[in-house]
Order: sequence, then structure tokens, then C-alpha cells
Amino acid sequence: MDYGVVLPHVGPHAREHVVERLQTVAKQAEALGYHSLWVADHIVFPTQLTSKYPYHPEGKFPIDPTENFLEPLAVLGYVAACTTTIRLGTGVLIIPYRNPVVTAKTLATLDVLSRGRIILGAGVGWMTEEFAFLNSPYHERGARTDEYLRAMKALWTEEEPAFHGRFVQFSDLRCEPKPVQKPHPPIWVGGHSKAALRRTATLADGWYGHVFWRNPEALPQEIQTIKQFAEQAGRDPRSLTYAAPAYERTFEDVLRSLPRYQQVGLDHIVLAFFMWTEGFEEMLKLMERFAREAGLRPA
Repeated sequence: MDYGVVLPHVGPHAREHVVERLQTVAKQAEALGYHSLWVADHIVFPTQLTSKYPYHPEGKFPIDPTENFLEPLAVLGYVAACTTTIRLGTGVLIIPYRNPVVTAKTLATLDVLSRGRIILGAGVGWMTEEFAFLNSPYHERGARTDEYLRAMKALWTEEEPAFHGRFVQFSDLRCEPKPVQKPHPPIWVGGHSKAALRRTATLADGWYGHVFWRNPEALPQEIQTIKQFAEQAGRDPRSLTYAAPAYERTFEDVLRSLPRYQQVGLDHIVLAFFMWTEGFEEMLKLMERFAREAGLRPA
């Protein structure tokens, strides 16, 4: 399996010294042999949140809205300049929040500047208030995500892109540069609903079961469902990447669970080391210990 690291771009570690901390984690992860760096996506938070977080038994969102939450694509642009080989992923970018033409342009630029290291983790979102602030219709988020991804593929792969959909229409244009990766940066769809699993099988290059604080026992069935949908769509399920965060509450439990993650068919595990300690220096030590015990090869 490959292993990724969530960058400290959210919460307490994103306050003082955030620039130095992002650079330190990015460089250390690359030096230790981790495969990828990851950022999450929220743009604004309501001061009074009524939406229920779908992955918590009581619907509680685990992030304090008064904390910093750096914009993910800007963060990836910065850490791309601090590193040379490690992959850079969004876990996940909420696709209906942004104009797809602008998103395609930004991601293609990031892929060029990083020399082909971008992974687009793509999701539909869940916070109704945030959709309202961004003037994006909440109840159309799934349909818009499907169409936006198709439009972005056209912009990335066609010399003179043309697209005529329900939400997006364009023709007679050029969108340069194209991404370094061909045909485009890999798309890993995030989510656990039946629609998300079908979207993975039909539109994407992989799946990122991106939500922390979930029961990992659901993973085998979710992976099997994706494979069934892929076969129905005439795609080889073995061509997809299957990824998920480490769900365990403690670092020791993560280490014990690695064989089980491999057994259920995951190719990639993403680790948020700041979940298992409050101190930044201790987080760096956990990264080193995990790399050693997981047998990562230093760069």
C-alpha cells in the first residue's frame, strides 16, 4: 500500500507558524517516503450551523468554525514549490462550489507547476449553509458534480473543447496549458452514498473514502459495490485505485489495523497525524515512527 499525509492546514496547527509547519510536514513526508500530501476543502462556515454532519452519530461537525481553514488549491501550490516528487491531493475538493472552467484551469496549472503530481479528490459536499453562501443549489449538487467533472475532462483533453450540458456550455475556445498527466490528473471520487460509489465506477479513476470518524467495517462492502458498478459500466474494476483515511481513534490502533486495511482491498491509506497528538513536534515524531514501522523507503 501507499501512504499519504494530511497537511496541517486546518485548526490549531494552521494558526501561528502555519507557513513553516506546512513546509516542514511536506518536506519530511517526502523525505520519509510517503506517497502523497492531502488537503480538505471548506470555504466559509456559518456562525450558526444547523446542517447535520452525515458521518457523526449526533450530526456534530468536528471542526471549530472559528479556526483557520486554508484554501486547498492555494496550499497545494505552495507545497508544490517546497517539494519535488510527492503527489498532491485534494481530499476532497467540493466540485459544485466552484465554476468548473476556473477549477479546470487552476488544476491544470497546478499540474504543470508540480510537474504532474496532482490528484483530484472530488466530492459533492453536505453543508447546506455553505452552498447558500456560494450561490450553489444544494439539491443539484450531485448532478452538477457529474456534469462539472465531464466538462473539466473536456477542457483538459480536447484541443478546442466543446461541452453542452444542463449547467455548463462552452465551445469555440482554448484552455491552455493542458495538464502534464495524460489524459488528465487522476480523479478519485469521495463519498459513501450509492451515488458516490456509482460516480466512482463510471466517471473516476479511483475512490477516496475520505471521511474520518467512520466505522471501517463498511469498507469491504463499499469497495465491492464500486467493483460491481464498474463491471456494469464495462470498466475493469482493477484499473481503479481504492483509498481511505485511517479511521482509528489512536495511533497505536492505526498500526495494528494496517494488515486489515490491506486485506479489504485498499491501495492507499491517508493519515492525519494531528488527530493523534496536539503537539507539532510529537506529530513529526509519529510520522517518523509510522514510516519506520510501515517500511517506507526514504527518498
